[in-house]
Amino acid sequence: MEIERWERGEEISDAEKKVIQETWSRVYANCEDVGVSILIRFFVNFPSAKQYFSQFKHMEDPLEMERSLQLRKHARRVMGAINTVVENLNDSEKVSSVLALVGKAHALKHKVEPIYFKKLTGVMLEVIAEEYANDFTPEAHGAWTKMRSLIYTHVTAAYKEVGWAQ
Repeated sequence: MEIERWERGEEISDAEKKVIQETWSRVYANCEDVGVSILIRFFVNFPSAKQYFSQFKHMEDPLEMERSLQLRKHARRVMGAINTVVENLNDSEKVSSVLALVGKAHALKHKVEPIYFKKLTGVMLEVIAEEYANDFTPEAHGAWTKMRSLIYTHVTAAYKEVGWAQ
């Protein structure tokens, strides 16, 4: 199975887990603002992603997006899910379970193309690296790159499990 291959090939070491958790603790202290920054950049860079959000799909102005209560609410949900994954990096079953729920919901209920998870996690890394430049050392970047892969791999595995076909 793809997840097992990923875990063998790209396993996040204990030291990397610690770096991720330490970096994330600073990021998560500003959870909503960082989440909003991530989503705004995501929608500006990938406007086609807005099609999945009836509440703000017609918004073009980043300032309007920033003021959107629905966007802020979704930002909190995204950051909360990532927080659960980060807090449970030492519990692979919990990580798999959380990301499977996210993947299945986005595949079945929201009909979101899985590539958007790769794009979103890429934007997440960009924003964190910029806003927390002092914390985002080369070591942290490497650890977060593995974290990005972990998220994408588990989410897309859930898509495959539910028979996602585009």
